[in-house]
This record gives sequence, structure tokens and C-alpha cells, in this order.
Amino acid sequence: PVGALVNTDFKYTTNAWELQKIPAACMHCGGGCQMTYEVKNDRIYRVTNDFEHVTLCDSGRHAFDYANINVTKDKKAFADAIEAFESAKSIIFNSSISNEEAMILQRLKEKHGYKLISPSAKSYQDFLGAYSLITGTSLYGGDLKKISESQAVIVLGTKINDDSSQVKYHINMASKWHRARVAYMHPMEDIELDTIVTQFIKYEVGSEEGVSALLVDTLLKDTPLPDNIRAILDDLDIGNLSAESNIGEEELESLAKSLRKKRGFSLVVGSDLYAHPQATNIAKLLALLEKYAGFNVVFVPPEGNTLGVSLICELDSVTESPTVGYNAKADFTLSALGDAKESSDGLDMPSFTQQEGTTTTINKRVVPSNVAVTYGGYTLNDIANALGLNAEYTIDYTEQLPTEKGFSSVKFDDLPNHFDAVGNEFRGYLLTPTIVEVDEQIEEPEEMEEFDGAVVYNCNSNTIYTPINFVRQPEEKKGLLVGSQQFAIATKLKDGDRVVFTLDGVEFSRLFKIDTSMKGTVALNPTYDIGLSATLLSSYRFSRLEFKKVGM
Repeated sequence: PVGALVNTDFKYTTNAWELQKIPAACMHCGGGCQMTYEVKNDRIYRVTNDFEHVTLCDSGRHAFDYANINVTKDKKAFADAIEAFESAKSIIFNSSISNEEAMILQRLKEKHGYKLISPSAKSYQDFLGAYSLITGTSLYGGDLKKISESQAVIVLGTKINDDSSQVKYHINMASKWHRARVAYMHPMEDIELDTIVTQFIKYEVGSEEGVSALLVDTLLKDTPLPDNIRAILDDLDIGNLSAESNIGEEELESLAKSLRKKRGFSLVVGSDLYAHPQATNIAKLLALLEKYAGFNVVFVPPEGNTLGVSLICELDSVTESPTVGYNAKADFTLSALGDAKESSDGLDMPSFTQQEGTTTTINKRVVPSNVAVTYGGYTLNDIANALGLNAEYTIDYTEQLPTEKGFSSVKFDDLPNHFDAVGNEFRGYLLTPTIVEVDEQIEEPEEMEEFDGAVVYNCNSNTIYTPINFVRQPEEKKGLLVGSQQFAIATKLKDGDRVVFTLDGVEFSRLFKIDTSMKGTVALNPTYDIGLSATLLSSYRFSRLEFKKVGM
């Protein structure tokens, strides 16, 4: 019976005492959780963690087999890469990279004038910048520990069960330890949250700006505010906003009533908001809750190091060709997924398990990670040196991270990486918030764009966050378009039908599956199995579905 409880990924292959323990940080989501790779003969056998003080999700514990192995230094491919950089106008990349790699890209921009294109990080950067104009500080003020200590938590704009297991864990702790009221606001109900959510508020796709205005008006109704802000809130057409968003005024009243006599409020916001057409005004509206109501606000990052990248890099919106991609599809691609060997326009790069570096967590902490598996090929630092920069190792950039953005000038080898006996964290260091000039100008919500008919929502599962996780996954875990019976009726699709559709220029071929636990006309579309093209998905996470059926 005990054997039945053991995951099949961990059948006996070695003795535990033979394994070398390598301290690291998880890169799958923005949690940056403490973890230890247990290694022998250049192979990771398992992942453990300091279970007395931290938790680790399934993805962190099991999705470790993504090293780019059997790579040697291909001098021709390296020369081709240098030639590609010399003619390139833009570098496209995702934000599942280390702070040091981001710093190298920024230095290359400063030296050669490249456009730096990272769509999800750019949306996040702009959202955080707009938020800061209200709060007057460069960072959001919240952290995960304060969520777990809250008596009320509001979740807006994120399918939190899949977007961040760490955040969900801390919400669950607030519910368990403090009997917290948990309001989940999203267009899609999630049965995985049934045990902790006390109020589900469903709103229409695209109405996030109106929802934010309604939420702020409800929670700050009796709070002293600057005259210009109070005037806009008082002038809101509540009836029209409620009708457009499909949120009843009685739902908001119930929410406000449930928060009375509570203390310690948290607000969790996510990726649905960052690329919304009205993201700037949404950010400013929600910042009012931190500034004037004392909310502990936390941003869920769309990728592993989005916060770090957004602080380090001057990101651009418009791509100019030719392009080079760093773990992103481009005219010439540098890839850690192991697929560069098959391309004449590519060069292998190390995965995060094969290099030293730091990442910036959702808690605004810069934490170190170490090499678990050796790598025999070229690195981004080798390319940077060939293009005129000068650093012996990638981690030489650790102490050069921009102090004006809140980083500290500390060498990589001097960063602490442990917990003390009572659970205090001594991993890396906390970012220092900087002062930002305040501009408390908000706007009335725009009339929302309607999303009639069937809609798809780009969302990966909490076991496969990114294409990196999918590298060694079996074929049966290939992504499916999953929708409700209601969605099937609206689209005239049957279980098992194959459909083809295009989002942001990326073509998807999906098998459709009906999930009887789902409701509504929004289907889930994963992006983890489209490789480096996932970085090109730059728009709002919801899209109208215009598809072509191609058979079973």
C-alpha cells in the first residue's frame, strides 16, 4: 500500500546519501521558491525543499528534467549568431531568464541600440509604472506572508489556481488560520477554489476596467480622497457599469458588508489586467486601494522573472526586423529547449538549471540559484563579449544590477541562501523601493468592447507553467482546447473535434475536449506546447474564437 503512494517518476535508481545537494530557486512561476536539486553523475534525480519553512508546488518538485544536454561548442553556429546580432534591429525574449541575462541584454541595447521586445514583461512594466504614479513608490507594497495573515482577500484578473500555486497556498492559509473572506472575481468559475472562496463574483470578459472602478468605489465610499478622484468616483454611472460588467450592485454590497469588522486586507491582481486595452487606468484605480485603504497588493507575474526583467530592461513595444530571439521565435534563435541543433538559424543556450544567476520573486526578493547540470556550449555572455562587452562570467553582472531600480551592489558569491531555525528567510536580499513622482489623475471607464460568442482564454495548468516544463513531457500531455457543454453548443463542436485558429499570428491546432465541471462560453487554451512561439502572444488573454474545423 505504501508503494502505491510513490510517484512513478521516482522509482529507485540511486541511494539518497549518494546525491549532491545543489541549492537553487524555482523558475517556473514568479514565486522563486527555495529548492534543492539532488544530483549524481550530472543528472538531477529529485528536488527537495526546506519543508519546515517553505512549500513547493508540483511543477517545482517534478518538472526539473529540462536541461539542454549533449551540447558542444558549435563554432559555425556561434559565428552565425554573431553575424545575426550584427545585423539585427530587435532582440525578442521571454522573462523566464535570470537578472544577469536581462542585464546583458540591456547592456547590448545601450551599446548597439537594439529594440528589446518582451511582450508580457512590457505589459507588466507599463502596469507597474502606472500603479506607481498613484502610490509614489516603484514597487507594489504587498507580499505573500501578509496575504496568509489577512482576514479578507480579493482576487482579480487571474485564474489563480493555475497562474500561481504559491499565491493560492497563501490564500488558503489565510482562509484556514484567520477564517478570511475570499472574494474571487473572474469571468470563469473555478471548482478548484470552492473550498476557500466565500464569494465568487463573475464579470463579463473585457469589463475589467469597469469592474475595477466598481470595486474601488465600493471599498472607498467613506474614505477621504483628493477632490479630483472623489469627483470621478461620485460621477460613475454605477447602473451602466453594473450592466456592462454583469456584476449586480447587491454583489458589491455583499462584498462590502463581508469586509466590515475585518482587518488586514489583501488584493491579488494578475495577467488578465496587464495587457488589457485600459491597463493604465485599471492600475491607477487599484493603486488607490493600497494608498488610501491600506490594502496589501500583490502582482502575480506572467513568467518566472517578469518583475526583474521589467526593472532592469528598457523594453520597447514595436519590433524592427531583422530579429534575434533569446528563447523566443525570431529570424535567428538562441534556444535552451534543445531544438537549435535541428535548425540552421539557431544556437543552443543553457537552461536555468545549467547556469548561476539570480531571479526576482513575487516577494520582491532577489534570490540566487546554482548550476545543477553542466553545459558544454556557448552562453549569452560569450556572445555579449564577442559584441564588445567584457565579463568573464555571467554572474559578474550580479553586482552591476541597477541600484537606482532597487537592486543592491552585491557579488553573487556573497549572497546568503538559507533559513534560520525559526523560519526567517536569508536568501539574497529584498529590493529597495524608490520614490516616484506622483500623478493622481484617473479617468472614467471607457465603454467596454463586447466579446460576443465563443471566447478562448490563454492559460497553462499549474503543473506545466511554460514551454520549458513541457520539454520532457510525454506526448499525451499535449495541450487541448477545453470547454464546457455550453461552449460546445455555442460553437457546434463535439468532443474530439480538431480545430485550427490563430492568435497574435500564432497558429494553434487543438483537439477539443468537453469538461463537464466547466460553465460558460469561455474555453481554456494552453500555450506551453507551442515552444518558443509562446513569447509572441502579446495581447489580452481573452480572444474571440474564430476557428476552422479540420476533422477528428
